[in-house]
Amino acid sequence: MIFSILKVVHVLAVVLWVGGMAFAHFFLRPSVQALEPQVRLTLLHAVMKRFLGAVLTASLVVLVSGLWMIGRVAKEAVQAGLDFKMPLAWTIMATLGIVMVAIFGHIRFALFKRLSRAVEAGDWPSAGAAMASIRTWVFVNLCIGIVVICVAVY
Repeated sequence: MIFSILKVVHVLAVVLWVGGMAFAHFFLRPSVQALEPQVRLTLLHAVMKRFLGAVLTASLVVLVSGLWMIGRVAKEAVQAGLDFKMPLAWTIMATLGIVMVAIFGHIRFALFKRLSRAVEAGDWPSAGAAMASIRTWVFVNLCIGIVVICVAVY
């Protein structure tokens, strides 16, 4: 029962994170391109602030639930007198998940701070450059997230 709950929580956190990146990259960003830089960047900053807060929680939930599920399976195998050999797919998912968290950390704690400072100062060219960097790294993380999902369902 606990494993099933962990798996549901894990998948829901992944859906929020990867789905949110897809929404932002393919739907939100193109929709606001017609807005003036000050309006567009202020709006994107507000959206990113909320989204990155949710992803901070989701990424921690994904890490903790993933490690907990691996630990439960390993513990049950050992208690049954079996050797635990983590499946390659789990190793790939865990490794890429850690890479995604590291990229998220860079986005949240470096690039978003740069965007925030520029928006607060009304420096729209710098804000635009920071947003472009965020967009690039979000796309990289989105691609990695899609690979993780493909590995999970394969």
